[in-house]
Amino acid sequence: MAFSNPGFSQSPAFSANGAAVIRQQQAGAAQNQRPAEYNGMTAEQLQNLYTQPSAGPSQTDRMTYEDTITKTIIAFAVVLVGAAIGWFVPALAFVGAIAGFVLALVNIFKKKPSAGLVLAYSAAQGLFVGGISAIFENQWDGIVTQALLGTAAVFVVTLLLFKSGKVRASKRATKIFLIGMIGYGVFSLLNLGLMAFGANSNPWGLRGGEIFGIPIGFLLGILVVLMAAYSLVLDFDQIKTGVERGAPSIYAWSAAFGIVMTVVWLYVEILRMLAILRGSD
Repeated sequence: MAFSNPGFSQSPAFSANGAAVIRQQQAGAAQNQRPAEYNGMTAEQLQNLYTQPSAGPSQTDRMTYEDTITKTIIAFAVVLVGAAIGWFVPALAFVGAIAGFVLALVNIFKKKPSAGLVLAYSAAQGLFVGGISAIFENQWDGIVTQALLGTAAVFVVTLLLFKSGKVRASKRATKIFLIGMIGYGVFSLLNLGLMAFGANSNPWGLRGGEIFGIPIGFLLGILVVLMAAYSLVLDFDQIKTGVERGAPSIYAWSAAFGIVMTVVWLYVEILRMLAILRGSD
């Protein structure tokens, strides 16, 4: 895959050669356990051992969809707790943004996932999301509900399309996605620079401009929402790969981290798009 959510890309369980690495680890573990398992056992004990049902993924400590869903729900629960705090103390949005950025880098470049770090990142993102949501809601009544519904709709539709097999990640689509991400990143940095140095007095910078009476930020927001939806497709595809390869269950936390990262990005983009649209009325 030319590009994937950075929450997955550094984990060997989801990399191109991850299957070989996992097989070697599992083979080594099995070889180390076999002598102790069979040494001194009677013929009857061996027969009982072989007649037992095969161990499932949970017994062999392998990543499963159920375990991944559970860990992702836990991560989002922490996001909600952080968001509740940020909602009542909006100033914590800045703290959450900085802490979330630092923790994101730590989680991305850490080879083996850590549940504590993933949950700490979720808490920081919660503070950020809750804080900016309170600020936006104070300015535009009902906008947070609209953004939440929009985020949930995009997530559910994308998941259903992926599950049905109608939407899949492809090399060509991923290359286009990567080009779009780079372009959007350059635009965002340019827009931030123009606003910081006073070259553009519009509160939204270049996003506040209009094309045929339609705010540029709204048109750009639609494109970014589509990119975020494809990012979810990449996330789901990486989770599917990890489960099929029999990745260790600890990597379900990498999946939870990646999903939280994408969903928060999607929510913030929808929130900003709606604010630009409502501000132009």
